[in-house]
Amino acid sequence: MEDPFAHALILTGPTACGKSALALDLSERLGLEVVAMDSMTLYRGMDIGTAKPSRAERERVPHHLIDVLDPWESANVAWWLDRAAEACRGIVTRGKRPLFVGGTPFYLKSLLHGLFDSPPADESLRKQLEAEPREELHARLAVVDPQTAARLHLNDVRRVVRALEIHTLTGRPISEWQQTWDSPAFAESPDEAPPGRTIPCVRLDLPREMLYERIDRRVNQMFAEGFLDEVQSLRALPRPLSRESRQALGYRELLAHLDGDGTTLGECITLIQTHTRQFAKRQLTWFRKLTGCLSCSMDEPDLASRVQALWRSFDPSASRS
Repeated sequence: MEDPFAHALILTGPTACGKSALALDLSERLGLEVVAMDSMTLYRGMDIGTAKPSRAERERVPHHLIDVLDPWESANVAWWLDRAAEACRGIVTRGKRPLFVGGTPFYLKSLLHGLFDSPPADESLRKQLEAEPREELHARLAVVDPQTAARLHLNDVRRVVRALEIHTLTGRPISEWQQTWDSPAFAESPDEAPPGRTIPCVRLDLPREMLYERIDRRVNQMFAEGFLDEVQSLRALPRPLSRESRQALGYRELLAHLDGDGTTLGECITLIQTHTRQFAKRQLTWFRKLTGCLSCSMDEPDLASRVQALWRSFDPSASRS
């Protein structure tokens, strides 16, 4: 059976770098359909804070894996990968090519290298860990897995808990599992490991100062468009937001503000800008270490043509002129 991602292309890069607008241009030029590679645009009602493509943009070019979950539902990377494969099969049957667009590192990594075979969740252990103060959880992780603790902020409770859960269940830190996963391919037995996927992948780059300015402007624009009202509406839903959706950048800060954490709205906006810049910095560091992606400067005079040329460097059939 053919790999469902055999005909896919990838456009990635840090938050606010301009991926979505370029993806529309490329899709219309080349007959592509977009598959969102973003863990938060999955959720209905989370539109402004995720910079989700507008309805008009989605009418111009078909988009997949957007608005497929309610905000009280949960998803993981394995769930996303299965549905991405399903979307790609449908796109190919229509004579189009899938274009993955987004900057969620875990999704991109799973697409290029597959998933490491971690143990399933232990709900009893997870609830026990989640009941502990986040500072104590992070400190414990720093003892058993300093590499992962250095990478995760103490407020990223979901991933800290998962790292502790894996260490407790297997006796091995998650960083060891992921080192295996960092190899070109991953399987339970090295003898069974298939070749890593070669999907034409281009990463957009721009100077960090310019990126940070774009982030600050985008956050201000989100509030001008009604971001606070959007979060208030989510908070008023009859069911509480899932652990995953509550962790989305901007949403978690606004939810804390609305829950009375003592910040003013102005301070909350500044905090969201700061946290988003920090996230972008982590993305840049992570992208530099990822094999299988070619870099493209946003300063290129004909950016769309340059991206096409880079895709073709993987495979002459990667894009059509």
